[in-house]
Amino acid sequence: MPDLIELFKKISRGEKDQSPPTHIVAGLGNPGGKYAFTRHNAGFMALAYIAEKLGVKVNRAKFRSLVARAEISGRGVILLAPQTFMNLSGEAVRECADFYKIPPENIIVISDDISLDIGRLRVRRSGSDGGHKGLYSIIYQLATDAFPRLRIGVGAPPPGWDTADWVLSDFTDREQKILFDIFGYVFSGVEKIVAGDIEGAMQLCNSLRPDKPDKT
Repeated sequence: MPDLIELFKKISRGEKDQSPPTHIVAGLGNPGGKYAFTRHNAGFMALAYIAEKLGVKVNRAKFRSLVARAEISGRGVILLAPQTFMNLSGEAVRECADFYKIPPENIIVISDDISLDIGRLRVRRSGSDGGHKGLYSIIYQLATDAFPRLRIGVGAPPPGWDTADWVLSDFTDREQKILFDIFGYVFSGVEKIVAGDIEGAMQLCNSLRPDKPDKT
């Protein structure tokens, strides 16, 4: 009877039975409407696309983040959007990882990258922060750089631009269109990583040229 009562509670809350989370998919960015379409928020934007594809909303406050439970490739995942601001992203990621006992190799981080042209993607199994403060924070908090990351190109700052100002500048309409055209690849790449096929994710994403898409 207790199980039946719990089932009715779930139905009344509109919940579904979900697999225990084995992975975290963390999209990095800064909270607040004024940052919504800035270059530093490419990770947030990609996470929102993934959530929409999965039919969930990243709106539950936990771990100093907005989170959602979902399934990807048959595995339970936590979609995580840290609300700590970029430079403290690692604190939110570590809190979530500690709570669910998720190892670093199962934490997938989606971030922006100014060293890549707009819309280019780069999947790596591990590596340095590359000067990205959010990745630096995660590496510091996890005490390892051995976690997969998917970087989204947002373009290099033009001459005369300060890097900090550039990453907080808005995408142009054309750039937004390029990003939304490649977010399907981001989702497919995340699916492959969760399924244990990071090599497949690299092959799919790292060779992508946004001006010549070969898949939607």
